Amino acid sequence: MKRVYTFGDGKAEGNAEMRNLLGGKGANLAEMNLLGMPVPPGFTITTEVCNQYTQDGRDAVVRLIQKDVEAAIAHVESLTGKKFDDPANPLLVSVRSGARASMPGMMDTVLNLGMNDATVASLAEKSGNPRFAWDSYRRFVQMYGDVVLGMKPKSKADIDPFEEIMEKVKEQKGVKLDTELDVDDLKNLVKLFKVAVKDFTGKDFPDSAWEQLWGGICAVFDSWMNERAILYRRMNQIPEEWGTAVNVQAMVYGNMGNNSATGVAFSRDAATGENMFNGEYLINAQGEDVVAGIRTPQQITVEGSRRWAALQGISEDDRKNKYPSLEESMPDCAAELIAIANRLEDYYKDMQDMEFTIQDGKLWMLQTRNGKRTGAAMVKIAMDLLRAGQIDEKTTLMRMEPQKLDELLHPVFDKAALKRAKVVAKGLPASPGAAAGQVVFSAEDAEAWAEKKKKVVLVRIETSPEDLRGMAVAQGILTMRGGMTSHAAVVARGMGKCCVSGAGEIKVDYKAKTVEMGGKVYNEGDWISLNGSTGEVYDGQVPTTEPELGGDFGAIMNLAAKYTKTLVRTNADTPRDAKQARNFGAQGIGLCRTEHMFFEGDRIKAVREMILSNDVDGRRNALKKLLPMQRGDFEGIFEAMDGYGVTIRLLDPPLHEFVPHQTATQKELAQEMGLTLEEVKAKVDSLEEFNPMLGHRGCRLGITYPEITEMQTRAIIEAALNMKARGIDVHPEIMIPLVGTLKEIQNQADVINITAAKVFEERGESVPYKVGTMIEVPRAALTADQIATVADFFSFGTNDLTQMTFGYSRDDAPKFLKFYKEHGIIKTDPFEVLDQEGVGQLVRMGVEKGRATKPELKVGICGEHGGEPSSVKFCAKLGMNYVSCSPYRVPIARVAAAQAAIEG
Repeated sequence: MKRVYTFGDGKAEGNAEMRNLLGGKGANLAEMNLLGMPVPPGFTITTEVCNQYTQDGRDAVVRLIQKDVEAAIAHVESLTGKKFDDPANPLLVSVRSGARASMPGMMDTVLNLGMNDATVASLAEKSGNPRFAWDSYRRFVQMYGDVVLGMKPKSKADIDPFEEIMEKVKEQKGVKLDTELDVDDLKNLVKLFKVAVKDFTGKDFPDSAWEQLWGGICAVFDSWMNERAILYRRMNQIPEEWGTAVNVQAMVYGNMGNNSATGVAFSRDAATGENMFNGEYLINAQGEDVVAGIRTPQQITVEGSRRWAALQGISEDDRKNKYPSLEESMPDCAAELIAIANRLEDYYKDMQDMEFTIQDGKLWMLQTRNGKRTGAAMVKIAMDLLRAGQIDEKTTLMRMEPQKLDELLHPVFDKAALKRAKVVAKGLPASPGAAAGQVVFSAEDAEAWAEKKKKVVLVRIETSPEDLRGMAVAQGILTMRGGMTSHAAVVARGMGKCCVSGAGEIKVDYKAKTVEMGGKVYNEGDWISLNGSTGEVYDGQVPTTEPELGGDFGAIMNLAAKYTKTLVRTNADTPRDAKQARNFGAQGIGLCRTEHMFFEGDRIKAVREMILSNDVDGRRNALKKLLPMQRGDFEGIFEAMDGYGVTIRLLDPPLHEFVPHQTATQKELAQEMGLTLEEVKAKVDSLEEFNPMLGHRGCRLGITYPEITEMQTRAIIEAALNMKARGIDVHPEIMIPLVGTLKEIQNQADVINITAAKVFEERGESVPYKVGTMIEVPRAALTADQIATVADFFSFGTNDLTQMTFGYSRDDAPKFLKFYKEHGIIKTDPFEVLDQEGVGQLVRMGVEKGRATKPELKVGICGEHGGEPSSVKFCAKLGMNYVSCSPYRVPIARVAAAQAAIEG
């Protein structure tokens, strides 16, 4: 098996098609070589080796690949004319990660590897630039100490020993920036850094380039299993078994002086999708300086530079003198970079995110990948490429990440309210959206506040990958430093989080937990609002409104409708929700929960009267009061879904959920019904169950109290007839919940059919209707062939089916499911993502058995999984007629269903 693939000088052993083996970075480095682009030579250790490393450990893997790595180093030596571990003519390398799915900032990197006291002297002499050589050396010791030797702080509360030393040296020197340190200062830093290493590890810093290389390679493999990488994979559903490749490349230097630079560029705007090349760079710097956000970078294009200066309130003269664009400072390199970006986008037919270095006036490409983008940019870029004829309709749909469509449905700031809002700061519009929340200053606090259901805005000087947890739960992110390509910006765009970066005028004090902006000091807990589309920060909470959809979003929905074979319905209990879902393209209602209607206004009184009645007549009298209310609700829903099927579930929850449990409320109820408090308490106590989720609920209520089923059926059928008389095309579907046996569904179907026949006789007219059941008890799936003899349709209620199959309480499981995910017991929460191996097999069995009895059986799903893309695709592949989900997940489900049809 080949484990190491080389590239360089326009040749490569791999290519872009091998991303599963070489990772995204390695595959694209190989491809750029084959395209004749300027790429430093190197080699890639495959993702399969990572899995072997995790399984067998360091020593076994080093022995396994040692000869291959030595041969690959020799290959790089032959192309560069330099020698690894040779003080006289040293080859220095970078060691970077590269999974098949982009994971920006989550894994580790080591630059300038191969340096020691001898090679730094040689590098200084050969370059004629001692400052560059010693700056590279101090960077290497610091990075190697952090990444390989484990000196990186474990949390934000810990002090980085290298940064502490650096700050002391700058303070003694009386300077603020690293670039202001001279050669002697840098030599002193290296010395102090090495002392810190010895104090921490008990060993001297390694001089051997080979020892350094194996340390770097193994550190990258180790970082695949670090906390932030694991968290990022969970958030983005990236399988652990994919592993990461390791890319080793000859170093090129952006820190060789003022004719050298490093940067990141995008072939289109990753925030908006606008077809505009953009990016940022830093003179005399290395790549980590740009993405870390420690220094605010400059823009590549003149247009971008002017836009940035306008946001910062900088005059044109100051901009040109202090912050020139790359087009102005290095025009030849900028022109070559833009030409390469255009060629790469045309080749990959997608927006590219590129890293580059300029060494002594020569451009080198270090990476290209399909760039992270917001939901809005995802839609616009795909539609623009479709209109340009670069991709076809099916590719356009497959480019959609269905979950990211949710970003387009989020509220936006009300325009009138924005005019009144007070702007207190301005930064870069790093990731669009409207966010309002209470200020917090650490990822840990963001998590703690979010667990208490508080909305927060995470405010940082700059973010790092360790802030990922806090960024995930925050409404938005505000940073003092960093540009459009900083970690905060890139990760926020990938998450769809609103982000304003590089708001240089704000002053953040972590110790005091304050941020000063707009002449006001904001304490932890104060409210602010962020506009990620303009970079503006507002005082307090700015009101929001629903977004206006159409344009490219509408075009994507039309494409989804063209290719999908599985309909998407909605779960809706009110006419308002039904209308909203229909606006999003829902084609019917898959679940209308009638019990939700019982809590509105004075209805709960009639429900309680029914429950507290001691005989059938008393219950019927109470139900008569509810009948017109339910009928009116159903009329509104039928009207909203004119022409489409509406599945209405009969009463499902246990009766104890409808009665008061506090003495004061019980006393009021007793007075209203002419009962004693003791009588009410006794009835409430009699309804209590040890396990109500498995108790007297669902069809069991209708069987013991058939008058409930009669009233609800009458309300549904009368509403349907009333709407039919008004010209509405109604298709009622009555769903019996929690059926587990043939006798249960037969009992309730008889009550429904007898009641419907009575209404038809009374009214002298009829309307077609269906009777079906929700498959949510495992026994129902096992006996689906019997149940299908009565049912016209099945709707899989996967919330309860998951609960009963796993034996997990949906309400209590969060107490341990988080621990389960963190420790690899389960990969995903089964209540969020359908468990295809277990629960999914019951669903499959239910579909196959049901249709074996009744081939024309209509089948759908109405649990929360109906809006989760992988679950939707599973249902589509089973041949379900529809999936049903909450209104705001309808667009997500529509695209996922279309993708399932395309995938076949």
